[in-house]
Amino acid sequence: MTARTHDVAALTFLMFAVIVTPPAGMTVATAFAALLANQLGGIAPDIDQPTAPFWRNLPVGRYLGRVFGALIGGHRFLSHSLLGVGLFAVAVWVLLEFLQPIMPRVDIGFVWWAFVIGMVSHLVMDSFTKEGVPFLLPIPYKFGFPPVRSWRLTTGKAIEMYVVLPLLIIVAVWLASTHYGVLAQLIENKLVD
Repeated sequence: MTARTHDVAALTFLMFAVIVTPPAGMTVATAFAALLANQLGGIAPDIDQPTAPFWRNLPVGRYLGRVFGALIGGHRFLSHSLLGVGLFAVAVWVLLEFLQPIMPRVDIGFVWWAFVIGMVSHLVMDSFTKEGVPFLLPIPYKFGFPPVRSWRLTTGKAIEMYVVLPLLIIVAVWLASTHYGVLAQLIENKLVD
């Protein structure tokens, strides 16, 4: 899937999670940090590609991306597995613990969950592509939905751009409109202290 599809999918998955289990309390700082973490989680697995947005924004990112990609096994290997999600989750938790003193009004637990939700959404969406995802790495089998590879999507093609992406947007709008009360209550009662 393209970065745009992963961005929308990460936000849609986060919105669903917030509706199903609304957080007990949230500050504006937590909401913004969670949205940022969610979007970063949504593209984090593609850090194994030298052409990923993360590497494109660094001065020598293309070269660092090649080295990093080779170290973790190339595209759709470690960073696209449940093991990779676990490693990223631990690294992000350590980073958030380190940053907690400079952002005391941020609930790092919720921000961490937002990142993990974004990362899981990436793997779920990539499992619909022809390449599949090696969920159970080190077992090298790549899983995909539907199981027949020829029925899956090709990244960046018309089906993704004109069906999957609009469908994700429709689901996000539908979630927001049908669960407006839950989201409004979160904003009204819990977002501002």
